[in-house]
Amino acid sequence: MHTMNVKKYRIGIEVKELYGKGRFIYLMLLGVCFMLGSSAFAQNTVQENEQYKKRPTNAMASIAQGNPDEAIKNLEAYLVSFPNDAESYYCMAVAYAVKNEVSKAMKHLKRAMAAGMPAERFIAGPRTLLENVTKSKEFKDFIKGKLKRLVHGPLLGDVTTTTAKIWLRTDNDAQITISVLEEGRIISQKFEGNTSSATDFTTVVQLSGLKPFTDYSYTVEVDGSELVNNGTFKTTKRKGQPLQLKVGFGGGAGYTPWFERMWDTLAVQSFDAFFLLGDNVYIDYPEVPEAQKYCYYRRQSRPEFRRFTPNVPIYAIWDDHDFTVNDGEGGAAIDIPSWKRPVWNVFKNQWANPYYGGGNERPGCWFDFSMGDIDFIMLDCRYYRENPKEVGNPSMLGEYQKKWLKEKLKTSTATFKVISSSVPWAKNTKPGSDDTWDGFPKEREEIFSFIEENKIEGVLLLSADRHRSDAWKIERENGYALYDLMSSKLTNIHTHKLMEGSLFAYNKECSFGTLEFDTTVQDPSVTYVIKNIDNEEIHKMTIFKSQLDFKEEIIKNIKGQN
Repeated sequence: MHTMNVKKYRIGIEVKELYGKGRFIYLMLLGVCFMLGSSAFAQNTVQENEQYKKRPTNAMASIAQGNPDEAIKNLEAYLVSFPNDAESYYCMAVAYAVKNEVSKAMKHLKRAMAAGMPAERFIAGPRTLLENVTKSKEFKDFIKGKLKRLVHGPLLGDVTTTTAKIWLRTDNDAQITISVLEEGRIISQKFEGNTSSATDFTTVVQLSGLKPFTDYSYTVEVDGSELVNNGTFKTTKRKGQPLQLKVGFGGGAGYTPWFERMWDTLAVQSFDAFFLLGDNVYIDYPEVPEAQKYCYYRRQSRPEFRRFTPNVPIYAIWDDHDFTVNDGEGGAAIDIPSWKRPVWNVFKNQWANPYYGGGNERPGCWFDFSMGDIDFIMLDCRYYRENPKEVGNPSMLGEYQKKWLKEKLKTSTATFKVISSSVPWAKNTKPGSDDTWDGFPKEREEIFSFIEENKIEGVLLLSADRHRSDAWKIERENGYALYDLMSSKLTNIHTHKLMEGSLFAYNKECSFGTLEFDTTVQDPSVTYVIKNIDNEEIHKMTIFKSQLDFKEEIIKNIKGQN
């Protein structure tokens, strides 16, 4: 880590980047600061290794755990150096709300909004912590006319040949009406859903009866009054049909105001889908639901994120920082520790995935779906993970999920089968650690051998966790080489160093991966591209289906038999 390299973006964050008003002001402020001299610059910067996402999260956890004064003390110290930080003012407002000091809470609430925070953040909550303020006359008088009923979303998910799902959150219980218009037609279809406190005022509205491979637009109404012009999407081709497809993926999306512009970069990629592969918000408080919800709320409130999610289907799994703590695991039992299922319930309320593991009987976040002749298999690498230091021959997936994975692979007839893991498959991506698949070598070998024994062709591996973007080639003695394509630095400050052994890697700036499939040609292909936050192409490689099959081995066997 280059400790002398200060984080230049920090100057503009509170004034302009916090709620996304472009980079011009930031550049102007940066120039002014340099003209004022190095001493002024030093007072308005942070070291490169500071992880902004942790500070307000820790404060919210302290408040929720009954220590608002501790949070206030730490936040006040931070605001001395960064007096326009909206998240700090938000947390101060929550702390004083818990103390039932409404006037002080309102003072900080107004400062947060003056720094660009939308009023809906104080409706989203955590509501139990803010209710002393939100029920007060002072708040109601101030907020009148400033609120929109649609607090978060819409977020598009689980688009199939004839259906789609749309997630959103409202201010209170509400009836949602989504009008869907087929391109080139006037007649629209309407679909309804209801938000309620039972699901943290969210709902997932299922759209049905759609046509395959057709463009649609949609609008959202809340209780028949507030009309939001939001969203376009295209249904997929029928299962098994050849297609050209572009999807994006990444992890490591810790909340960093000056990097939230990443969502705008992603929005211009024309993705058919985007995969969040874990560490999507960073929480690290599995027993503090208020902290968990807070981390989702601050991301869902970002205008950049809200510009991205209405038009691109989002599919999400979790990793350690979303589920438990750093490098943590859940263990083999379903409800031990007791926080596992509640964390899962919070996670479910944030997305519009096809399904969530085995449902209530077998919780988890794994699922699968298809787009044309490509099958995607998304794994849960935390809920049932065992500790390698405590268990001989530990499992990462648990027997139930592993059986499910094998069945999906064995029965798939897709040209490509893409298996997404929240942690790297390849060896030595994190030397000396058992947090990756290196800590579960027998189970990894069991899965790879199963692919070979059953002659399953076209398998491609995706992963995240390491704060960089890599490509790795896993040579196999009894089958074709497997490729592990990895990306996990969407908005993170913290960076992991490059490792020997990768085909190529990148960690200079925030980045993401894209996969461009073409199964319409004689030898189908997938092109992996790494791009950075400024939409610059960094690395590129193409893998052909002929590289992911057993034809050469079969030919050798036939010759041997003759």
